[in-house]
Amino acid sequence: MNETVRYIAIEGPIGVGKSSLTGLLGERFGVDPIYEPVDSNPYLSNFYENKKQYAFEAQMFFLVNRYKQLSGLSQGDLFNKVILCDYVIERDYNFAKLNLTEHEFRIYVEIYRQFIREIPSPDLIVYLQADTSVLMKRIRKRDREIEKTITEEYLSEVNRTFNEFFFNYRQCPVLIINTNNIDFVANKTDFESLAVKVCSDVIGLEFFNPPATQF
Repeated sequence: MNETVRYIAIEGPIGVGKSSLTGLLGERFGVDPIYEPVDSNPYLSNFYENKKQYAFEAQMFFLVNRYKQLSGLSQGDLFNKVILCDYVIERDYNFAKLNLTEHEFRIYVEIYRQFIREIPSPDLIVYLQADTSVLMKRIRKRDREIEKTITEEYLSEVNRTFNEFFFNYRQCPVLIINTNNIDFVANKTDFESLAVKVCSDVIGLEFFNPPATQF
C-alpha cells in the first residue's frame, strides 16, 4: 500500500456492501474498522416508516455519533496505523439534504459546520457504486427488518445524490468501483481484485470496472 495512505473511508449508497468490504479489508490489514452507528439509531426504523416525522431525530442522532467517532481520531492514530472507516462525515450531510425540510436543514447545517472543523479528512475514499435495481436486490436478499419499507423511489434518490456528490469530490483521491457484476463477499477473486486496486496509487478521481464474476 502507498505509505502516505493511512486513513481509508469506504462509501456508497444503501445496500452496496460498504460495511462488508470494510470488514474484509480490516481482516486483510489487521485492523479493527470504524463502523457507522446504524444499529444503535433508535429513530431509524420509525424514519423508514414515516420520513417526515422522524427525519430530523434520525439525522441528528447520526450526526452527533459520527462526530464522536471521527473527532476522536488523533494525529498519532493517523501516523501509526491504517484506519478503515465505512463512511465519511459528508455522508451525513447528503442524507440531511435529501431528507430534511428547509427549516430543519438550516438548523442541521449550523451544527454540522461546527462539527466538521474537528474531523480529519481521509487520504483515500473508495466509493462503491451500483445501479438502483442492483441495490434493491441486495437489500431484499439480506432481508433486514429495518430495511423492508425502503422503496425503490427513495433508494433511487439516495443513489443519485451520492453519485453526484462523490463523482465530484475533490478533497482527496476517490476510487469509484462499479460493483454491479461482482460479489466480493462470496467470491474471493472479486475481493482480491478490489484489494489490489485499493492498495494501488490512486490519483484524483479514478474509475475501476471489474470484470463480471464467472459462475
